[in-house]
Amino acid sequence: MRPLILIVNDDGYLAKGINLLTNVVEEMGDVVVVAPEVNASGKSHSLTTNVPLQVKTIQETPHRSIYAASGTPVDCVKLGSEHFCPRPPSLVLSGINHGSNSACNVLYSGTMGAVLEAATNGYQSVGFSLLEHHRDADFTYALPYVQRIVEEVLQNGLPKGICLNVNFPPSEIGPIRGMRVCRASQSRWTDSCEKRTDPYGHAYFWLTGHFECTDEEEGTDQWALMHGYASVVPCRPDFTSFSAIAPLRYRFEMGN
Repeated sequence: MRPLILIVNDDGYLAKGINLLTNVVEEMGDVVVVAPEVNASGKSHSLTTNVPLQVKTIQETPHRSIYAASGTPVDCVKLGSEHFCPRPPSLVLSGINHGSNSACNVLYSGTMGAVLEAATNGYQSVGFSLLEHHRDADFTYALPYVQRIVEEVLQNGLPKGICLNVNFPPSEIGPIRGMRVCRASQSRWTDSCEKRTDPYGHAYFWLTGHFECTDEEEGTDQWALMHGYASVVPCRPDFTSFSAIAPLRYRFEMGN
């Protein structure tokens, strides 16, 4: 039996990235796409509560089905795995996202929220993102790497509880030089809330901001992307800082 691959995203089911991803992987298995009906970027790990979820059937064939959901990317993972996949998926993919999910962006990303949700439920999962935002971005140079990663994970799996955050540099850098498995850079967004005034003189705020990263040493995802490599960061939904348990246990359980 062919592997079953569940595909989600946060840009919406009509986005170029998810359609190219679907075309690439449908040769490797049966595909079920459950994606937001409209753009749901920046939703992180959010769920839809106290509101009914609606799902529209876009296409249904024996080997490729596409559904558009009214909810978030995490909703799409839950809907797809529990109701629209005919059997448990062998792999959950998210993307290909229009825009970076490297460094601290993973915290806000609906793309990676879906990946972490899948990992929480025991599914192999990978998120793909391209450092270009425009709707008609050129994804073609990244597709061979997408295919290679998907084939590798289908054949050999991932460590238990681990998922992957894969980012591709922008096409302006030139051909991708290869892949680097690395850690996420320490970074933050500053000046993120801009105060503005509407035509009636009322104040409102617009989320914008400046990406600030001073951690770009070799071995980080930002270094890899700046030097033309695809970055592959292993992630896990367990946020526990194991190195801090012993010293904090002494302070709070034993006193100091």
